[in-house]
Amino acid sequence: MLKKVLIANRGEIALRILRACKEMGIKTVAIHSTADRNLKHVMLADETVCIGKPAPKDSYLNVPAIIAAAEVTGADAIHPGYGFLSENADFAEMVERSGFIFIGPKAQTIRQMGDKVSAIKAMKAAGVPTVPGSDGPVGEDPAKNKEIAARIGYPVIIKASGGGGGRGMHVVYKESELENAIALAKTEAGQFFNNDTVYMEKFLEHPRHIEFQILSDGQGNSVYLGERDCSMQRRNQKVIEEAPAPFITQEEREYIGSRCCKACNEVGYMGAGTFEFLYEKKKFYFIEMNTRVQVEHPVSEAITGIDIVKQQLLVAGGEKLTVTQNDVHITGHAMECRINAEDPATFIPSPGRIERLHVPGGLGVRWDSHVYEGYVVPPYYDSMIGKLICHAENRNNVIARMRQALDELVVEGIKTNISLHKELMNDSTFVNGGENIHYLGQKLGLK
Repeated sequence: MLKKVLIANRGEIALRILRACKEMGIKTVAIHSTADRNLKHVMLADETVCIGKPAPKDSYLNVPAIIAAAEVTGADAIHPGYGFLSENADFAEMVERSGFIFIGPKAQTIRQMGDKVSAIKAMKAAGVPTVPGSDGPVGEDPAKNKEIAARIGYPVIIKASGGGGGRGMHVVYKESELENAIALAKTEAGQFFNNDTVYMEKFLEHPRHIEFQILSDGQGNSVYLGERDCSMQRRNQKVIEEAPAPFITQEEREYIGSRCCKACNEVGYMGAGTFEFLYEKKKFYFIEMNTRVQVEHPVSEAITGIDIVKQQLLVAGGEKLTVTQNDVHITGHAMECRINAEDPATFIPSPGRIERLHVPGGLGVRWDSHVYEGYVVPPYYDSMIGKLICHAENRNNVIARMRQALDELVVEGIKTNISLHKELMNDSTFVNGGENIHYLGQKLGLK
């Protein structure tokens, strides 16, 4: 069992990790920037260390400062949360070399799964269905590239091997656009990810985004906690997530989930992970794996009753998973709305002081957030200030419960996207479960 965990993150996920540690009797160390002295988890932690100025590069991305904080406080493990350094293989390696436990997969696994080309190769070997593509990096031969695109069939999409968040991605509808798109993608990939390797895939025009939550202990035991639908997104950023995914059958769930578990066992995966798929015309296509806890993990917890963060902590401490696949039972339906400090029309961030806050409650309502009345939202970090999660007997009931919870949620002093979520809870396409990954962007008039 771990004795003291340093939380290498901020905001709601840092508070979420702290709560899990406290329940398990694990001491906590909160690191923070000079702008984050008043974060809730900082005030609740057993020890705190200020590691730098507000800019992430000077604090939450400052690896030597984080390692030093772990050393001076005597922590035995570091939890990276999500974002920042959570999927940085070099950080995971340095944590282990410095004598600490990295709460997550091994550095080698992060590298393998973080590189889209090698991840796809590993998934194919485990029988996980993938998108038809180039089966490796795109080369410099224009004729060969055109041959690959013709084999796949237009439209195709060029993607950065080490990318994410929509960077280094270009859709190509005809042969004359191919080489220019490859060149642009390579330039962006090199600029944003320091890796200009790109690959080619079939572009699915109306897919949904379905992801499977996996837990694995690195000792040959893996379970899947069902799937989530994250199709309501704008510019590749998720807005609403739900579980289970509408219209996914139990047979499909078992088929994909079992193969994801097989892949985890074959690569020696350890911790929480998410397999992301595009789903179109009753077919799944693997796109990437996230080697960390997800923002939307609470919806999986709601429908299974399994604490994902506690399982991360147990596995990191050398324990086996405390659940088997037979222990996983999906009950009801859950949904999560990401509440951001931003203009609901322009999406421009809206930092500032929260003058008034009223949080909803009642049966099946959960509010994961680090903010409180009087808290000043800083301008330096992600604009998410909370996650509103509802759970009910079925999808219609959870939408009704979310409508009520959104009506009760009051945040004054800053702009938020609460009004957008209220609108979406009454959108007929969403209510009927018929949206795809492009729907919200088209609805909002985004390119």
